[in-house]
Amino acid sequence: MEHQHKKHSEHQNHSHHNHHTHQGHEHQGYGQHGGNPPHGHAHHDHHKMMIEDFKKRFWVSLVISIPVLVLSPMIQDFMGFELVFNGNLYVLFALSSLAFFYGGWPFLKGLKDEVKKGALGMMTLIAVAITVAYAYSTAVVFGLEGKMFFWELVTLIDIMLVGHWIEMKSVLGASKALELLVSMMPSEAYRISGDGSVEKVKLDELQKGDHIQVKPGAQIPADGLIFKGESHLNESMLTGESKPVKKREGDTVIGGAINGNGTLRIEVKGAGKDSYLNKVITMVREAQKTKSKTQNLADRAAKWLTYIALTVGFGTLVVWIALGFDFVYALERMVTVMIISCPHALGLAVPLVVAISTTISAQNGLLIRNRTAFENSRRISIIVFDKTGTLTQGSHEVIRIVPLQDGINERELLRLATAVEQYSEHHIAKGLLRKAKSEGISIPHAEDFKYEPGIGVSAIVEGQKIEAGGNGILKKINRSDTEYTDSSAETKVFFLSNGEIIGFVSFADQIRKASFGAIKTLHKNNIKTLLLTGDSEDVAQDVANRLAMNKFMANVLPHEKQEKLRELQAQGEFVAMAGDGVNDAPALAQADVGIAVGSGADIAAETADIILVNSDPQDIVNLILFGKVTYRKMIQNLIWALGYNVLTIPLAAGVLYSYGFVLEPAIGAIFMILSTIIVALNAQILKNKIKKSQINI
Repeated sequence: MEHQHKKHSEHQNHSHHNHHTHQGHEHQGYGQHGGNPPHGHAHHDHHKMMIEDFKKRFWVSLVISIPVLVLSPMIQDFMGFELVFNGNLYVLFALSSLAFFYGGWPFLKGLKDEVKKGALGMMTLIAVAITVAYAYSTAVVFGLEGKMFFWELVTLIDIMLVGHWIEMKSVLGASKALELLVSMMPSEAYRISGDGSVEKVKLDELQKGDHIQVKPGAQIPADGLIFKGESHLNESMLTGESKPVKKREGDTVIGGAINGNGTLRIEVKGAGKDSYLNKVITMVREAQKTKSKTQNLADRAAKWLTYIALTVGFGTLVVWIALGFDFVYALERMVTVMIISCPHALGLAVPLVVAISTTISAQNGLLIRNRTAFENSRRISIIVFDKTGTLTQGSHEVIRIVPLQDGINERELLRLATAVEQYSEHHIAKGLLRKAKSEGISIPHAEDFKYEPGIGVSAIVEGQKIEAGGNGILKKINRSDTEYTDSSAETKVFFLSNGEIIGFVSFADQIRKASFGAIKTLHKNNIKTLLLTGDSEDVAQDVANRLAMNKFMANVLPHEKQEKLRELQAQGEFVAMAGDGVNDAPALAQADVGIAVGSGADIAAETADIILVNSDPQDIVNLILFGKVTYRKMIQNLIWALGYNVLTIPLAAGVLYSYGFVLEPAIGAIFMILSTIIVALNAQILKNKIKKSQINI
């Protein structure tokens, strides 16, 4: 956010300057936060119920699988033992039927849904495999000559159930991390009745226009406007502002902020569907609906495997019969091919990586709103940075105090400057206050405070009319700041006493230490960097040069940032935009990957693809590198899973029959187990790699 002021009227005693590099910019509001969502929790609870359903089906199926494996003749032969009793095959059939209809139900239902939509995918592949295995094995129990595949049926159901359970849990984990941002919201509020009495009410009972009372130390229950009282609010979790912000009558407050030592009376402006919490839950719902391209790739792989299973399966039946083999043998070959076509590893290939990447990213403050954008981060060719609050601290510090009148020394200039600026919320005013405090200066009282748009502020301090501002205030006395320029990367605020200039104070935004390493790492990985700022060309050039960025664009208005990104995209660049999510909202929406730095604004939640809770540039680098590693792991796992099919399907069909080899189901099971173990271990390597910070492109 490029040094923009919160807009207040004059009587609110909040100063706003048109300083050297801040002309014409107004700070946009944070929107409506606070309150409980009317629908978000219902979806959240439904999601939890689905997870519980998959979990229950998995454990029941797993318990059933143990006796099924023990009673399966193929497993007994493979393990070298025998367990036969009167009716053992019927017990095997009964247990397998329970596993098929109970454990396999989500996949059978999924088959119906996918066929109805005309989009065959993973559910179709699983359903075809388990149905063929069940139907054929049942026929064998009741007289058909052949081998039973009940063991394959139950293990396939177990693996696929646990894969879906893991993936769904990872999505819930992401939503828990997002809800953590608003966990400070109180459940109750104190509403002021018409007669002036105060009653405790549930948060969801609050309506727009209600008057509420907030006691010292309590949390603000909803967005609103202060109509009585003043206090300092801790908004750090919402706006990223690390220090308490002074609020008084006429100021807006954000639901979730923590009140300081003053009692406030607030008119509610945002509750219910307008609340921040509801928007966050909506954001999670959108994230859950988003199918990433890699997951679509897995579905496409499953779709083609379904076609291959059916085509090669029936083709195998026809060929073996044409070669003169009996129908029963040809049927067994066909069934083997169709069952093997659905690899167990495919059920874990993507879910395990999704679960691990989502969990680790949430733990590290990377809230992924759009998984597709997260995975696409590997394609970023240029990243565009907002300056203030992203690459810099966003807090202007005093670097020079320059008196320009006899009898005024640095300490006196700072004392008068702080007096006139003390009511402002601007970074510059806060920098002055910090400096005065560090110098132990007692700030005098100011009266008759006035704010003049485009000019600056003024007040009566100890009988003198003190004025403060940038270019606008100099023009009033027919002076130019070029007379005082000797350091281009400074923001100067000039001070007048009774119409005569008495000096100026220079400020500079401090570059974050992490920015240097972040830019260097991006360049090392062939990602170009561009600074896009509304600040002056001198300031922008100074920051870009110090960080060794590829390019900078200065004096860019918020709506122009979007145009600049369009131009880059037209040049064939895959563009990421990193900003604070308020004034950068149009650009964040335009970018191929929008990254909101900080967790403050609802506009960020609505326009960015990824939110970084901490305002640390290094997190942007971690995000891109993490996205690349995650995508690579998904592809590796799909290759391992599908590699099993490439090897086993032709062998099961009998391409090496003339050489005396036909793949037996037991050998196929060994390959299946190996590919599943490899996929699981490969996904775990991702966790270890990230935890040890060994990300390399």
